[in-house]
Amino acid sequence: MAEKLGIAGSGAIATGLAACAASGPGHVLWARSDASAARATKAIAKACERLGEGYDPANVSVTTDLLALANTTFVVEAITEDMALKRELLSRVGEVASGAAILSTTTSSLSVGAVACESGVPERFVGLHVFNPVPRMRLVELAYPDEASAATRERAHALCEALGKEAVEVPDIAGFVVNRLLFPYLFSAVDLMQETGLPPASIDTCMQLGAAHPMGPIALLDYIGLDVSVAIGDAIGANVPPSLRELCAEGALGRKAGQGLYPREFYAR
Repeated sequence: MAEKLGIAGSGAIATGLAACAASGPGHVLWARSDASAARATKAIAKACERLGEGYDPANVSVTTDLLALANTTFVVEAITEDMALKRELLSRVGEVASGAAILSTTTSSLSVGAVACESGVPERFVGLHVFNPVPRMRLVELAYPDEASAATRERAHALCEALGKEAVEVPDIAGFVVNRLLFPYLFSAVDLMQETGLPPASIDTCMQLGAAHPMGPIALLDYIGLDVSVAIGDAIGANVPPSLRELCAEGALGRKAGQGLYPREFYAR
């Protein structure tokens, strides 16, 4: 890989990207705390093991020192969907990144143009929307601010290819393509479940066996996280079922919380 990837974040998207880059040396993942760094190190090792031979977690340096990103050439911000948090982090990243580095965000719902403005270098900025689980999902939606240079676009495509992904350029609109089409469908499944009284597994089985979907819509919402799903729904102007907001208020966020649209007993098995 020509680029030395710098990743600012330590969640599933960040560690998944790090694992995909681990076929070559020189990459860096920055985490906010020692505890986050320890979790990220374990997650990268586990993902590399699943990817198989040729992916070495030792090729990714996990650190809590943001200055370590100065030695990378393509920096990816991969934190929560909160513009204020992204603004603060990108401001700090912009101060330490090299003058030739591409900056990017993994946002799935915010305006790439608006995030690019916060970076201070919109000509060297790209929206790099990868999908979870990153090691298995091939698509990357690339969205650019108007100011993005031709070199930025070329390097973004080359990075995706080096990571084993297929890039598709999409317009900088809320939800891009996948989420703009996907979430209204997911929310309609929740509405149907409530209207009919069907259990979650029945809805999911119908879509898996009848439409050849790898995961049913109810399970997918729980996998994504109900809080994240509500945020994306609001961003794209979809009709979010009130029951999802109620579950979020109760802390039933889906798989990560051990309870969501599927009951706690399901995740306790």
